[in-house]
Amino acid sequence: MIVTSGLTKRYGQVLAVDDVGLDVREGDIYGFLGANGSGKTTTVRMLLGLVLATSGDIELLGRPMPRQAAAVLPRVGALVEGPAAYGHLSGRANLTLIDAAGAGAPRRSRRARVDDALEQVGLGQVAGRKVRAYSLGMRQRLGLAAALLRRPSLLVLDEPTNGLDPQGISEVRELLLGLHGRGTTVFLSSHLLAEVEQLCTRVGVLDRGRLVLQDQLATLQQPTGRTVVRTPDAAAAHALLDGRVERLSGDRLVVARIEPAELNRRLVAAGLRITELGPERRTLEQVVLAATTDSPVVSP
Repeated sequence: MIVTSGLTKRYGQVLAVDDVGLDVREGDIYGFLGANGSGKTTTVRMLLGLVLATSGDIELLGRPMPRQAAAVLPRVGALVEGPAAYGHLSGRANLTLIDAAGAGAPRRSRRARVDDALEQVGLGQVAGRKVRAYSLGMRQRLGLAAALLRRPSLLVLDEPTNGLDPQGISEVRELLLGLHGRGTTVFLSSHLLAEVEQLCTRVGVLDRGRLVLQDQLATLQQPTGRTVVRTPDAAAAHALLDGRVERLSGDRLVVARIEPAELNRRLVAAGLRITELGPERRTLEQVVLAATTDSPVVSP
């Protein structure tokens, strides 16, 4: 769905994007992670033909960009750098104009497309309100609605939950999961690790313009070989497991060099209470920090 090779962008002496090779496959929910200023938005703009690359190749939906943008972009929904809208018009009127500007969409079904997009993002009840009265979160929803107008095969989103409250973030997450379930591939640029970890199947990490990591999330979070134990009797468990505990924090122990079944047997035999026992997996935060050169690269 998205393939880049040697993708590079320079602004004078500044190397904003450096030899990036993206591999976004059909059916992915791909999380494109990086700090603000790492080159994510520049990369997204190059993918969509909004900025020309200094060098490198881009394919979207199997076609070269930007050379075949006219054929590709009608099948791509996008929200980049926040939504643009006419403040003196209603949300519905803004989407109607956007739909009318697109090529190939039948006019007779325009109202249905606009209403469906508004309902999907939770703006159906305020569709007639002028956009200048919308909050930042409502404007973000309107931008998402515009991206959904054509029922795209590929959805490219740059920080789509910006300005949303926790309920709004949850609703956008459910919306994207629903679209993915109906066959839409999602490319999500974000600096929010928690959102990506809950939503994405595959991730790429950008650090100061370079793609330093790209893999299936499940692969990156495979068990480490250690076991996590939670017990209100943590001190006693630590003493019992003499030398096997690598980390102790509150009621949580990370135990090495002992099989989970044997570990459970020893704790139970000693009369210790167990609230959790299972394999340790790395969090996405740990994965990203290990791949980047500066630890405060992205926010949890």
